[in-house]
Amino acid sequence: MYRPGRGPSTSRFLNPYVVLFVVIAVVLVLAVTIGLLIHFLAFDKKSYFYSSSFEIPNVKYNDKLNSPATQEYRNLTGRIESAITTTFKESDLRNQFIRAHVVKLRQEGSAVMADTVMKFKFSRNNNAASMKSRIEAVLRQILNKFGNLETSPSTVVSALDDQEAVNMFNKECGAHPNLISLSEERVMGGTKAEEGDWPWQVSLQLNGVHHCGGVLISNTWILTAAHCFRSYSDPRRWTATFGISTAFPVVRKAIRTILIHNNYKAISHENDIAAVKLVDGVTFTKNIHRVCLPEATQNISPGCTAYVTGWGSRTFDSNPVPVLEQGRVYIISNNVCNAPNSYDGAVLSSMLCAGVPGGGVDACRGDSGGPLVQQDTRRLWFLVGIVSWGIQCGLPDKPGVYTRVTSYRDWIAEHTGV
Repeated sequence: MYRPGRGPSTSRFLNPYVVLFVVIAVVLVLAVTIGLLIHFLAFDKKSYFYSSSFEIPNVKYNDKLNSPATQEYRNLTGRIESAITTTFKESDLRNQFIRAHVVKLRQEGSAVMADTVMKFKFSRNNNAASMKSRIEAVLRQILNKFGNLETSPSTVVSALDDQEAVNMFNKECGAHPNLISLSEERVMGGTKAEEGDWPWQVSLQLNGVHHCGGVLISNTWILTAAHCFRSYSDPRRWTATFGISTAFPVVRKAIRTILIHNNYKAISHENDIAAVKLVDGVTFTKNIHRVCLPEATQNISPGCTAYVTGWGSRTFDSNPVPVLEQGRVYIISNNVCNAPNSYDGAVLSSMLCAGVPGGGVDACRGDSGGPLVQQDTRRLWFLVGIVSWGIQCGLPDKPGVYTRVTSYRDWIAEHTGV
């Protein structure tokens, strides 16, 4: 019997590998599509800065509003910033508004004018003129947010590019890069600093080699420790450098004058402060500018956080480090610091102690003259201490001892005009 040959047949089921490939391809396409949508809708945004000035006619300008160190300055600027923030958070720009910061209070007749920078994040395809108009419209609603403060109803907003925003902040003392960018505060980890983290930090170099730290308080004046110049006080042998590296500084400046406190006593470390004047002023940038000085009456509470920075050695018997380091410490009361198991009465009222329980974080050799700084409620940094002395480095019950800057506010003003 003839048996017909079997023709080709088609399986009822697809090859499982083909199915798997198709599923994976579809998932990848969907993932890429969703990712692009999320990126363009949520992440493809650019930061924009705007400036505006607010006249406060019912506050009379006075000298207390001339310095960010005063409580009057902090209170007024805080209220203005809070009013701006509240207004935008209650508006249709709540998701675009980031922060506002008053960079200066100035006199306008007898009233106060507050120069303010605001940061927003908008999609790149937004119309700049339209955004400016929306911001101005919101600011016109701010009048009832100032409480008992009055403010001018004519609010003019100007767009700033990134450099113009930086330039405005550079005029203000104590501005950290986080403040300049109006970003959320970065938590500092580890010991090494990044470029610009401490823009007032100075390396004082003797014959081209790092010898002491210093802190910039104006474009021409630096504060440091008197004991740095016990052996070498000829300014021609010294230079000041800026940047986190002592070997490859960003800026190097010659020194014109070294002023050592007339009553400096090496044995007791009393009046361990000096002022150094540059031959020509340094140009302020985001990474190089001045710290704020406190008022003479500013309270420095025990237990509060402070930061000490410098190129000092990591251990008492080692060499200074080439890249700037930072250490978080806590203010210690003079009573505790003068305990018999600590410094046994050697810490004077013009000195300040700072360290950590059990030791381990401290200034060390090569840090002398460098800054101990604290941040205020408006995220500005203030100089509270100058690295002076201690017993070795980081020992338990032997914290670092600093020149208390508030005790020398009159001396600083008299000799530097700051």
